[in-house]
Amino acid sequence: MENKGVRTDGFTYNTLISYLCNYGRWSDASRLLSGMVERKINPDVRTFNVLIDAFSKEGKLLESEELYNEMIRRSICPTIFTYNSLTNGFCMHNRMVKAKQIFSLMVSNGCLPNVASYNTLINGFCKSKRVEDDGMELFREMYQRGLVGDTITYNILIQGFFQAGDCDNAQEIFKQMASGGVAPDIWTYNILLDGLCNNGKLEKALVIFKDMQKSLVEPDIFTYSIIIEGMCKAGKVEEAWENSVALTSKE
Repeated sequence: MENKGVRTDGFTYNTLISYLCNYGRWSDASRLLSGMVERKINPDVRTFNVLIDAFSKEGKLLESEELYNEMIRRSICPTIFTYNSLTNGFCMHNRMVKAKQIFSLMVSNGCLPNVASYNTLINGFCKSKRVEDDGMELFREMYQRGLVGDTITYNILIQGFFQAGDCDNAQEIFKQMASGGVAPDIWTYNILLDGLCNNGKLEKALVIFKDMQKSLVEPDIFTYSIIIEGMCKAGKVEEAWENSVALTSKE
């Protein structure tokens, strides 16, 4: 570009770096950042956020931390997006101690967490089978900060309790969701129905399935598959067949 007389600026570099990261060309993106610095074009918060997010999702956590440290050295203030990206990367790779440290660092640096911050960390603890202690502790802390959990928050917790084999608390969270005025979505119902059916609670699942049909949430192919499989597991093959026929007629 510069050979053709076109001047490159920070916006151009940010666009190219974002493009390279989207296509998994991490080394090229890193080289572009180095070239940016060599040309005395200062990277900004967006430059680092794009790289940190991409590297974190790819599991290049050491590189993500190095980029964060470089931000600090350059007196570039990390944003909520920066911290959420780092936290998500460590959660994705089950490094929960480090994820919690990043979360605490965010707070100590005066960057207040948002609902997405809590959802990320709660999800990490749920996947680590630590929903009852760490997951719920964060859920309560979120409300103490004046943040209201969204549908994603509740979906994470419901699934977390089912994965921990705790059907009662999974259903209790669903009740809290309704009483708190948070609308369930198709994921909520599918998680709930799947969890109940897998734990031998078909009758309860059918009650919720009927409630779902009365709501504004339309069952999808996965919903019917969950119910049909649950019926088969419970020995209700004839009813499963009837549901299968009903589904076929809808199509």
